[in-house]
Amino acid sequence: MKHISQRLLNLLIFFVLFSHTGFAAVSDDPAIDDQPLREALSLPDWFKVSFLDIQEDITDARKSRRGLIIYFGQKYCPYCKAHLTKNWARPDIVSYTRANFDVIAIDVRGDKQVTDLDGTEYTEKTFAAHYNATFTPTLLFFDHNGKQALKLSGFRRPYQFRAALEYVTDLHHKDESFREYLARAESAESFGHDTLNESDIFITEQTNLLELIKNKPLAVFFEETRCHACDVLHGGPMKKPAILKQFLKLNAVQLNMWQETPVTTPAGEKTTAKKWADKLELNYAPTIIFYDQTGTEILRVDSVVGFLRLNNVLQFINDGVYRKQPNYLLWREQQTQKQIRN
Repeated sequence: MKHISQRLLNLLIFFVLFSHTGFAAVSDDPAIDDQPLREALSLPDWFKVSFLDIQEDITDARKSRRGLIIYFGQKYCPYCKAHLTKNWARPDIVSYTRANFDVIAIDVRGDKQVTDLDGTEYTEKTFAAHYNATFTPTLLFFDHNGKQALKLSGFRRPYQFRAALEYVTDLHHKDESFREYLARAESAESFGHDTLNESDIFITEQTNLLELIKNKPLAVFFEETRCHACDVLHGGPMKKPAILKQFLKLNAVQLNMWQETPVTTPAGEKTTAKKWADKLELNYAPTIIFYDQTGTEILRVDSVVGFLRLNNVLQFINDGVYRKQPNYLLWREQQTQKQIRN
């Protein structure tokens, strides 16, 4: 058994306490109303004021043995609001973040100049696309040695985000994946069901995924048992007729990301569901990965997702948009600009 650090032990205690109280239902619930916000978000005043020269920001952070977090967000994003009000509004998480990281913000729709580590210059929107900040918020973590350590896509619940902060601060990324690190705390989880959620969209008893991509794109659901976020997905967006109709245009399969179920991947590799999830570096359940008919990953949804975001993703897949514009973030920006002009 791997050694459990004191901080990870504290995380375990934190999770056990709050998953059995009303606090979890109020502050940790992954369900989000993902209608665009009517009022623009304000960022915390403790964020670093940056000239957006990333190497300079990393150098400044290293001088005090601190890491750097690049926060990719947008002003009217409900998922960003969830992160800012459920994570970076908690005194313990704010205190820990400020003690160990500088945080700079990138507006994924912005036009300010950003200079990357290698000196390449981008606008904020093209910089976000370069780092595949597909869904906001996306957080890119650098450790106090200036090395990229972790990337989180979308809103994560407080105990998961606190775990990410400690994972990078204590340099656990040098020894294990975030998936492994987080799983040791999540083993304390007691809600949910002992079986995976069922859905009519799933093709059962078919684990040769190479066969399933021959006639249309494929959606692979990586899930786990006793998974509250999985329950929320299946009890919410996946119950909507519009979403089900979209998924029926695809082939879809469901895998338990912790089981050694034999599977042939869309690339033709024979492996197991668990080994494949490890190779894909999955650290969130449910994760949905979409593949095209060549077996290439189109994009993945690996965070909390509501109706509008999931519906947009399915439109991007089913309308074949990804063939002309492979970057989902830039496509959404184009859609927004069209709506403004009209």
